[in-house]
Amino acid sequence: MGQKNIKRRDFLKKTGTAAVVASTGVLAAPNVIAGPRKHRWLMSTTWPPNSPLFQSGVDRFAKRVKELTAGQLTIKVFAAGELIPAFEAFEAASKGSVVQAGAGASYYWAGKSAAAQWFSAVPFGLNAQGMNSWIYAGGGLKLWEETYAPFNLIPRPYGNTGLQMGGWFNKEINSMADFKGLKMRIPGLGGKVIQKVGGTPVLLPGGEIFTALERGVIDATEFVGPLHDMRMGLHNAAKYYYTPGWHEPGTVLEVFFNKTAYEKLPKRLQAALDTAAVESNLWMLAEFDAQNGDALRTLINEHKVKIRHFSTSTLDELRSVALEVREEEASKNKQAQKVHQAFNKFQDKVGVWSAVSEHPYHQLIAKKVKL
Repeated sequence: MGQKNIKRRDFLKKTGTAAVVASTGVLAAPNVIAGPRKHRWLMSTTWPPNSPLFQSGVDRFAKRVKELTAGQLTIKVFAAGELIPAFEAFEAASKGSVVQAGAGASYYWAGKSAAAQWFSAVPFGLNAQGMNSWIYAGGGLKLWEETYAPFNLIPRPYGNTGLQMGGWFNKEINSMADFKGLKMRIPGLGGKVIQKVGGTPVLLPGGEIFTALERGVIDATEFVGPLHDMRMGLHNAAKYYYTPGWHEPGTVLEVFFNKTAYEKLPKRLQAALDTAAVESNLWMLAEFDAQNGDALRTLINEHKVKIRHFSTSTLDELRSVALEVREEEASKNKQAQKVHQAFNKFQDKVGVWSAVSEHPYHQLIAKKVKL
């Protein structure tokens, strides 16, 4: 018996099995050590399927989250209309019953919160570098989180288009009078400027723009820049391609997370979401700059597109109207006023620096560029 007991104790030590139930001699069931809990999210976007940088950027973001979390958090991404209509992504993520996240641009949600518009594009506002500075270093992200908190959402920038083009028009824009009666696809504060000067802003998702322009449902459209505009064939539906994009000087794109779902995640998974968003923001802006240059050359050289410039007087008048619109939208509620004031203060601060650094440099470079 003594030899058997020794062997039995050795066996228990080697196998790490639970203690023996003394009265019966039966071994207790071994403890099962569970692995880290896996989280599965669904995300719906406002972008058409296969849209370069927009939808592919969200796909890349989801892939990076999976990599950073070693598969502990995965996000299945659906393009606009695949699960939820484009402009219902915000509300769906807010509820969190079908999807836990969404992606789009904050000016799409002006009807829910006037303040949301400042976190995407402000006419005659900050460029991409300025928007990143305001959001990451100037208190903008905190204000953005405050704005989305009542909707149970947490926002993060995940991309930027850079300075956009002024849009495609089926008639020349020689003065402010040419905006009167113009039906133009243009969202956000820029759309309100068009309305104030006598035009009609129309909000359409990207997948519907070409057909509307080709059929005359709209007379003009802005979308982004050469890369996407050429891919959508807008040069086949309108005659005149204008610059600059006064309405969207540095458009921020967003991902947003259901706040309840986000806060249930371990801190390191929250950090992975935040980190992937920052990385995506840098990646997308770099891609836009690189690819827009190639696409513009193709439009000019192969498709014989003529670039038109808004006149200085037209831009001066648009700027005056834009400043009025910004004030009017800010007066709608306390949060919009708070965001508006913070944005203006930051723009004034960085504007002084840009005026003596960036602006003179770009003027010098522009003299060497031939279109």
